[in-house]
Amino acid sequence: MDLSRLQQRGPCEWLLPATGRMRVPGVIFATRELVADMDDKVREQVTNVASLPGIVAASYAMPDAHWGYGFPIGGVAAFAAEDGGVVSAGGVGFDISCGVRTLHTGLGVADLEAHKARLADVLYARIPAGLGSTGAIRLSAAGMAAMLKGGARWAVQQGYGTEADLARIEEHGCAAGADPAAVSEQAKQRQRDEMGTLGSGNHYLEVQVVSEIFDEPAARAYGLAAGDVVVSIHCGSRGLGHQIGTDYLREMVVAAPAAGITLPDRELACAPLQSALGQRYLGAMRAGINCALANRQILTHLARQAFAEVFPGVQLSLLYDVSHNTCKEETHMVEGRRRRLFVHRKGATRAFGPGHAELPPEYAKIGQPVLIGGSMGTASYVLAGAAGTEERAFGSACHGAGRAMSRHEATRRWRGRALIDDLAARGILIRSPSSRGVAEEAPLAYKDVSAVVDAADHAGLAGKVVRLLPLVCIKG
Repeated sequence: MDLSRLQQRGPCEWLLPATGRMRVPGVIFATRELVADMDDKVREQVTNVASLPGIVAASYAMPDAHWGYGFPIGGVAAFAAEDGGVVSAGGVGFDISCGVRTLHTGLGVADLEAHKARLADVLYARIPAGLGSTGAIRLSAAGMAAMLKGGARWAVQQGYGTEADLARIEEHGCAAGADPAAVSEQAKQRQRDEMGTLGSGNHYLEVQVVSEIFDEPAARAYGLAAGDVVVSIHCGSRGLGHQIGTDYLREMVVAAPAAGITLPDRELACAPLQSALGQRYLGAMRAGINCALANRQILTHLARQAFAEVFPGVQLSLLYDVSHNTCKEETHMVEGRRRRLFVHRKGATRAFGPGHAELPPEYAKIGQPVLIGGSMGTASYVLAGAAGTEERAFGSACHGAGRAMSRHEATRRWRGRALIDDLAARGILIRSPSSRGVAEEAPLAYKDVSAVVDAADHAGLAGKVVRLLPLVCIKG
């Protein structure tokens, strides 16, 4: 990115002044090195988002930002309905409520070593993964509607987990205001056989070990100690979320002129929050959130079964579950007054700081767990929402490393089988139905997740708590 167009406001904060049609400035949270490595398309997309009606404060980009569909991936923007604000399907993304869930196992790394290969095989046998993967659940029309309304709470009622899980999920596992009737039959059909599946791309279930602790009090509050084995699940709303995005982007593009909206990029298709179309999209998007939450809840149940088969008596308890492709209605302080806003986070994680009313009581003094997934074979992190982050970026942080090259380029450079063998030599067992999929997700196809996390920490978005290293990865 051309740094001459930015004003540096701190070691990890850059201002893109409002010019032309921009209603607010842009702000990029990153080190000089990370900003310099970003495509200029990121700056262009931050600028375009800043021109949308009703945007508040700034158009933000996280340290892992890269070129996305309309919004940059790693983009954050909030809109006020009373100011003519909009909701953008491109600002949520196609994998609605894709997120990360991390579970305690109660095991230490020494407990795992002799059983690692068997655990990898059992997890792979129980967890459907890969493009077009289907599970054992077949939803009727009534079951689909109940799932879209109930989210993880519905899944628990079906026997996939316990009430205790719900306390450590965003919105207690169920997004209010979901409207199954706003979801197309095509979207529902795509999801009918996909509940409890990982899918493909960068989705995974990973067994990890706590390798380093940066903040002892926060680690204790989160129940983490060096050598602990945890499980992280990264996936979203599968075919249903993708179809919702496709359906509403098409409709929003057509409706924009009549709503008086001039789009700088048709991929930024949006609708006024107070319009019938905007309200229908919110209802469908919230149903997509519930689909993702239910999906991760079912995958948790399957993971628990797999661990119980290899380690009888072991209980997997939930640390936290947080999404990174959503639009949430939240209250934030803006220019000295509290306002109700619709916060889009696309490839950005909610990161509420200490004392926030929506946190579980046991985390209130520390801040929200912020779960940052690495790419296959690299570190992941648990961070804690920092004090003051709500004023910096509406309580948001990065979500991962961010891609450094396209999947096509990755498959030109690497072969999946060779990567699997190389990682096995490092003690990391990969199980995947697709060698090509492994090549697409090669660790070096991503930015350095540690540099991204350090930038988020230094920018005051979220503080580092622990570093996690992979032991077993079930890859879509």
